[in-house]
Amino acid sequence: MAPRRRRSSVSPPLPAFGRQLRRYREEAGLTQESLGRRANNGRGVTGQYVGQVESGRTRCSREFAETMDRELKAGGRLLELWDDLVLDSAFPIWFDWPSIEAEAVMIQPHQPLPVHGLLQTPDYAAALLKDNREAVEARLHRQRILTRSEPPPPVFSLPLDEVALYRETGSPAIMKEQLEHLLALDELPNITIQVVPSRGEHPGNSGAFNLATPEDRSEVVYADSAIRGLTINDPDDLATITTTLIAVRSLALPSAQSREMIRRAVEERWSQ
Repeated sequence: MAPRRRRSSVSPPLPAFGRQLRRYREEAGLTQESLGRRANNGRGVTGQYVGQVESGRTRCSREFAETMDRELKAGGRLLELWDDLVLDSAFPIWFDWPSIEAEAVMIQPHQPLPVHGLLQTPDYAAALLKDNREAVEARLHRQRILTRSEPPPPVFSLPLDEVALYRETGSPAIMKEQLEHLLALDELPNITIQVVPSRGEHPGNSGAFNLATPEDRSEVVYADSAIRGLTINDPDDLATITTTLIAVRSLALPSAQSREMIRRAVEERWSQ
């Protein structure tokens, strides 16, 4: 039996950023070692580290990119490349969902436990992600699709399980801010949040998923798990997801009642 091929550990955008960094370094007549000594606000890094960034084997921080942009007189172009190429590489290589949701005209998620990632505040996300700064930045970057002007933002319709309103994440202050953030987002014309009263037997408790509809009106699902997520477009699987979503929505409260339940959670649970 032939040995299984190992998946690449290099995120595709990283070498693209690295090539541009190398080009600017060579145009400046600097070696990797000499450039490294200028990095990290004067604290310096090794030339080996610079080489790893240039080859795409290491994901650098935005602080490093800012220093490189300044030292190499790139005029902000390296920072723009970091935002375009490196920020999303905080996701695992197999996580192709950000590019799918960014092109969707409609996103219909089901998240039975925490608040959905596209609606999280920075502090709420940091609590869930154990203060992993790069992962938090990547998640917040994804949220821009909901408030962008061009192309028009996707319609985002979320059945939010009631348990998310009372399941403490971070601290009471973080929860209060998060729920108030949900109320503010629910006022946007493209976002609808409906609370699903907690029940143990409805089919949505089988797991979280996101159903995206691109402009061509096809459908793609991202289903999450403790190990990794899975992007699905099999018709039978899509039919199961759609049926589950319909069942969950049938239990959801109307928008006005949902807003009132969120306000009540803020006042009675998280404002003490």
